[in-house]
Amino acid sequence: MSRFIILWSVLFFLGTSVVRAQVSPDCGNAVPICSNTPVNGGTTGFGIDDFNSAVTTGCLEQTLSGAIESNSAWYRFRTGASGQLGFDIGIDTLEDWDFALYKSNDCNNLGEPIRCNFFDNQDKNRFVGVGEDPTGDTQNVQYEDWLEVTAGEDYYLMINNFSNNNSGFSIQFSGHIFVTNPYDALDCSIINNLLGPPQSVCEGDIVDLNATTSGATAYNWYVDTGSGFTQIAGEHDPEYRVDASATYRVEVVRPSETIISEVQVHFSERPVTGAVSDDASCSSLSVYDLSQKDVEALGGQSPDDFVVSYHASFPDAMNGVNALPKQYGVPTGSQTIYVRLTSVGNSKCFDVTEQFELVNLQTPDIDFPSEVFLCQSNTGVVIGPSSPNANYSYFWSTGETTPNLTVSEAGEYKLTVTHTQSGLSCSRAQNVTVYISRPPQITGMEINDLQNNNTVTVLVDTSDDYEYRLDEGAYQTGNTFYQVSPGMHTVSVNDPKGCGAVSEQIVVVGFPKFFTPNGDGVNDLWGIVGVETLNSPLISIFDRMGKLLAQLEPSNLEWDGYWQGRPLPESDYWFKLTYVDARGQTVTAKYINNHFSLKR
Repeated sequence: MSRFIILWSVLFFLGTSVVRAQVSPDCGNAVPICSNTPVNGGTTGFGIDDFNSAVTTGCLEQTLSGAIESNSAWYRFRTGASGQLGFDIGIDTLEDWDFALYKSNDCNNLGEPIRCNFFDNQDKNRFVGVGEDPTGDTQNVQYEDWLEVTAGEDYYLMINNFSNNNSGFSIQFSGHIFVTNPYDALDCSIINNLLGPPQSVCEGDIVDLNATTSGATAYNWYVDTGSGFTQIAGEHDPEYRVDASATYRVEVVRPSETIISEVQVHFSERPVTGAVSDDASCSSLSVYDLSQKDVEALGGQSPDDFVVSYHASFPDAMNGVNALPKQYGVPTGSQTIYVRLTSVGNSKCFDVTEQFELVNLQTPDIDFPSEVFLCQSNTGVVIGPSSPNANYSYFWSTGETTPNLTVSEAGEYKLTVTHTQSGLSCSRAQNVTVYISRPPQITGMEINDLQNNNTVTVLVDTSDDYEYRLDEGAYQTGNTFYQVSPGMHTVSVNDPKGCGAVSEQIVVVGFPKFFTPNGDGVNDLWGIVGVETLNSPLISIFDRMGKLLAQLEPSNLEWDGYWQGRPLPESDYWFKLTYVDARGQTVTAKYINNHFSLKR
């Protein structure tokens, strides 16, 4: 919902050149109109109470005076075609005007208004009415929804003043109906004034007032430019061509009567749009303020006299419809914006000769890593985008202007990427942190013998975030593997930063930590579980002095605690496991906790 407004400066100018004309305070004498009206001289009082002491009519309520009307003016119009219809009531931004629109042809049976607005003008709007604010202000609460009309419908429009100032207003019709029916959207047959309705025209237009009346014996023409009517010398023809804003009167003399008719004519200045330069916005800016182009479009003309609106197509600009909001959500890419400069006093006086390109400039995307690792063995690493854009410029915090930078030292580097077009630059920056990293080193393995449920823990030389893999399995972040089957395995440690990987073969076996060769049938023999998976395994057993006591081969992988037929004393003993690898080389198994006890 919304309302219409008129500029004070226009009203002031008009107030010095025309008198109050064709404003009726009563519905019964409503001024018939079929086109835009000039700014009148204001309203005074409300005549008779057209609502018979009613408390409300639509959104309007009775005032302290006991009547709904307050400094009111009544107009009536009839549709001559079907389509979308609206109107703009131009007002002084310091004044408060309300309106109610009735679909009726009888002042005694108006019914409830089909459009009504009572909001005050705290926002200092320039227009109130039905349809769209011609300035493109989509937030104007003083506007009501468009009318969908059919030909031959009658309407009464009441306009009320509720402010201390009363400079008058203009009425300007709008809507798509004037695109489809530019000459007969409204029916002028309702005009009962000899000289026709008030006329709001543009400089350079031809206005011929025609008072031709049958039986007339004389015609006398008068003009009022603000100081009262004076006769125009030498003008006695039935037609009179006017070229200045004023109120004109004709006196038609007939034998039996004298007919007097008056009409207000106002010539509005034709605007000339100034050159409007192309502009661009960054894609990170979702809204472009079109109002910043107003100064260029006005080109020194007063913003109080002309309204600047912006449109997405030339037909929309020509017809004054679908004005873009001043806070415009810009689409991606380039768009032609058409500029319309319209007279506040008369929307038929406009210029649409200017347009400009609005480029929604793409802000560069940052798609390269913000963390890079420099391997200890490398002389340098390349940082920056993998696919630079030839339309962008690049600047590093180190002073280089290349898209990529080769660095050999750890630290933080900042790259600013800029896209420049039409004098606008859109930039985005990213910091790149370079860390020193080196390949992992395996320092040990902790293999816990749980027979068929062994665990293997890999020990490395640093606390870096390495990843670990057993055989051909997936890499994991933890360094412990569970439920490892007996036999030979490959353990790999990888640096995810790209500085290499290291692998080692291990043998997982199970053996008792002690045995008791006392002939009781329990734990009498010591042996290793899992070596059957190895090629040519050989287990060598030693005492604490390193003396070889026994060698166990695949044919006999158990030891009874004897050496040369004599039982060995209770003590700790050690063993070594060797096997033949895939290359045919004899290899000693590493990382085995090769210590066990003999107990008697």
